Parts: sequence; C-alpha cells; structure tokens
Amino acid sequence: MTKPILFLVAVAFCFSSCKQSAQSNSDGPDSLAIKAINDSSLTQYLSVIAADSLQGRKPFTIGETKTISYLKKSFDELGLEPGNGDSYFQEVPMVEIKSVPDQQMTITGQTGLVNLNYLTDFVAGSRRVQNQVSIKNSPLVFAGYGIVAPEYGWNDYKNLDVKGKTVVVMINDPGFADSTLFKGKNMTYYGRWTYKFEEASRQGAAGILIIHDTAPAAYPWSVVRSGWSKSKLTLQSEDNGMSRTVVEGWISLEKAKALFKLAGQDESLMVAAAKKQFKPVNLGLTTSLNIQNKTRKSVSYNVIAKITGSKYKDEAIIYSAHWDHLGTGEKILGDSIYNGAVDNATGVASLFEIASAFKKLDRKPGRSILFVSYTGEEQGLLGSEYYAKHPAFPLSKTVANINMDMMGIAGKTKDIVVYGYGQSEMEDYAAASAKKQGRVIVPDPVPSSGLYYRSDHFNLAKFGVPSLFTGSGVDNVKNGREWGLKQVADFTKSRYHSPQDNFDPKTWDLSGITEDVRMLFDMGFRISNEDTYPKWKDGSEFKAIREKK
Repeated sequence: MTKPILFLVAVAFCFSSCKQSAQSNSDGPDSLAIKAINDSSLTQYLSVIAADSLQGRKPFTIGETKTISYLKKSFDELGLEPGNGDSYFQEVPMVEIKSVPDQQMTITGQTGLVNLNYLTDFVAGSRRVQNQVSIKNSPLVFAGYGIVAPEYGWNDYKNLDVKGKTVVVMINDPGFADSTLFKGKNMTYYGRWTYKFEEASRQGAAGILIIHDTAPAAYPWSVVRSGWSKSKLTLQSEDNGMSRTVVEGWISLEKAKALFKLAGQDESLMVAAAKKQFKPVNLGLTTSLNIQNKTRKSVSYNVIAKITGSKYKDEAIIYSAHWDHLGTGEKILGDSIYNGAVDNATGVASLFEIASAFKKLDRKPGRSILFVSYTGEEQGLLGSEYYAKHPAFPLSKTVANINMDMMGIAGKTKDIVVYGYGQSEMEDYAAASAKKQGRVIVPDPVPSSGLYYRSDHFNLAKFGVPSLFTGSGVDNVKNGREWGLKQVADFTKSRYHSPQDNFDPKTWDLSGITEDVRMLFDMGFRISNEDTYPKWKDGSEFKAIREKK
C-alpha cells in the first residue's frame, strides 16, 4: 500500500477504536447491577443499623461491637474481600475523656460578674489526658474569628500574646458577614469549630470559648449541648493532649452579649471582627474553671472491604460512610438513644447497596473499589484522619473518594446537591450521571454551613485525593423546592443530633436515596474503568497538594 492509503486506514482505525473507547467510558453499568440498589434492601439494612439494639453506635461501647460485627458480616455476605490486608478491621487508637466541669462558670469584671450555667449557657471539656485540669483567673480576650489565614491576608492573633489567657471567638468565618471576604457565603475550613480549637492551641492559649450563633453555626444550641453532655473521643497522641488548650468550650450568644456588656463593649464588637483592620480586644475580664476528667484508652475500628480491580488493581476508588453516632445520653421527649438514622445509617446502607451493585456486574471494574466505614466522625472526623495517615492503598494511588453522609428521606428530586461546588472534576462525573436520570447537580443551598469540611472525605481531600460529597436535592419532584428546603430546615432544627433521628419505614420515602445512590454508583463505575485520574479545579485549595504527589 502507498503511504496515503496507510494513513487513511490508520485514521479510520483510530476513529473506530477511539469511538469504541468513548462509548465504553460513557456506557453505564448493566440494569441488573442498577436494580440491586432499591428501596427494599435499603429498608432491610436501615432497620438493623438504626435499631435501638445498637444503642446509638458510639465507639467504645457495646453498640460499636454490634455495629462493626454487622458491617463485617454484611460485607462478607456480599462477597467482598477484607480491605485492610487480611482483615476487615483497621484499629484506630483513641482516648475517651468524660469531662465534668464546674456546674457554673463565672466571668468577673471590675463592675460585676456574669454567671453561666453548665449545658444551658456553656459547655466545656479538655483533651488533656489528666484527671483534673483548671484555669484560674484567666484573662479573656476577644479574638474575632480566631483565624490565621495568610492566603486571605487575615490574622486575628497578630501581635497578640495569649499565653495563660482564654480567647473568645466567633463561629464561621468573615465571609458569612461580608461576601467579599474569604469565599463569601461558602464557609471555609477556617470557620469550623475544630480549626478554632486547633489554632488556639497553636497560639498557646489556656482556653477557648466559641460563641454559638444558630445562623452561622448552621445548627441550634441543642446540638452543642447534646454533643458535649457526653464523653468525647480523640485520637491518642504521644503527648497525651498536652499541646492542646487546657479548656475548650462554647458559650451561648446571649451570655456572650452579657460579658461584652460587662466589659463596657456591645454587639458592634462582633460586627467589627469582620473587618480586615480588626484588632483583638482585651476585655478586662477573667474566669476560672475546674474540670474533672475520667479517661480511658482503647481502640475503635474502621471497617474496610474491597473488590479487587481486573486491570489496575493497585489503584482504588473509595466509597465512604461513617458508621458511628452519639450513643446514649440526655433524654429528650422520652428518648435517650441517639440512633442517627439519617446521620449516618443512611450512608452505611448506601455503602452496602453500591457494593451489591458492583458484585452484580457482568465483569469486574478495572480499578479496585474500596468500601470504608469510618469510626469517630461525630467526634471530629477521627477515623478518616487516622485512615488518611495509615491508608490501605497509597493515597497517590487513591483515584477518588465518594462520600455518603446524611442521605435524603423525602423522595425523588430534580436535582442533587454538591457540597464544595467547584472543587474538582468529580462534580463533572456527577453531572454526567445525574443527566442520565434527567437531573442536574446544584451548589449547596446553604453554603455557609460549610458541609464540605464537616464529613470524612475532607481528611482525604487534605492529602490531595479528589473527593465528592453530595446531599440529596431540594427540588422535590412532587412538592417543589420550597417544600424540600423546609424538610431540610425541619430536620436540622428538630432531629439532627437528637434522639428523634429514628428510622420510620412508614414515613420515610426512600425513592430519593435509591436514585441518588444509583447515580453515585454510575459515576464510580465510569471512573473505575478509565485510565486517567480526576483532577482538582483551579482555585481549589487542594489542587497543589495533589500535583506534588
């Protein structure tokens, strides 16, 4: 053949093979696999995971023992391999601290004092593994948002020595008050309570009190109260928590206003904190507090299962969902078991559904699929933090993470919410899979809640793994968008982190979860059969981390 003819043949062959490759990548999983994800099997899983018999699934309790045993049994019955070497379990060393502070904390000034009652007005604890800790006559300093963020030209601790002092800071970040700052209404990690405690420790403060305000916090005081009335868990550390502040806690907005008044200030101080020229204010007040600690060191467990890939078995896609909740605690409306049905029995049930779907495929995925159910999410994303530092697959070979937490229970929607919208190409995969269902992806309708930084995928994102976290849509097929938004608000107000988060097969409409999980399965299937890695988008704070690997 002449060279021109050879060239034409080569072009034709390339066009044919490229077209076949594109079709292969765009083709979805077979219908048998898709149908494995359904309301009936979801109901079966939920009825076990959210049952009273698991006692709220708190780590270090009989509830954990029962839960992780059920997870192992379910993964095994679905035909999955152990995901952590030859084990389904990954030990996560933790310390449990039951902190009991003085029942009253007094703020003292030159002209009087303000008394705060435990649980009603303040909560407090310590991460220090000591039987007793205390602060005595610690000066109070209002440090604005308590943020040091060089990339935003922000430093609330500039020229401030807080050694021996207790900082009082606001929740969220300045973007909540001024949309021209930080990422506007899209809360950054700097707005999270975990960050504020960490930064106060780095600055050497003796204590930190976060001012609770429902709107910027995105949850009511009752959530703070329920979480802090129980023992808290943290990862074990070599220094037994001695690098942390002596006291960590929250105060109500009402009492914060009262202490500002005692200091000769007013609410304008909090408004001023959202200005770049803000300088911290020594309030001329002091406080003392004693905390009795009961500590216990032990291990909790992440539960990990896998399907080994047929082509790139050393590369993994992670589907994740935390199994833990808050255990038993303060009785509310006659119930003291915090079952966490939505948060996060729905996510764990969805893990099983996706695992079942992958096992029903007529061929194995090209890449390995890892199913990880983390411990300690409710305690500060502890299980995922430990996993990110001790991964079953190298994070450089972890292609992507799809996280499931608090799936919707109000039926089908026309949309699906992507938290952290604009972060990575993972949302482009989500959009393509949603389009097959006649749906669209949309940004978080309440971006100030910062949900992208509040679930387990965040710890993998911090190490550069492109991570997707979705929430059920709000534009309900039957009842519209406003109705859907109301369901979210009602759940947050009345059931989130309370004993009222229970599974009710009579009132829950699982058709929405089913559709969402099918979408997440479809996009994972596509990624599993590609040979490229999803990327972070320009502007993402995680992009540079991935590119260094």
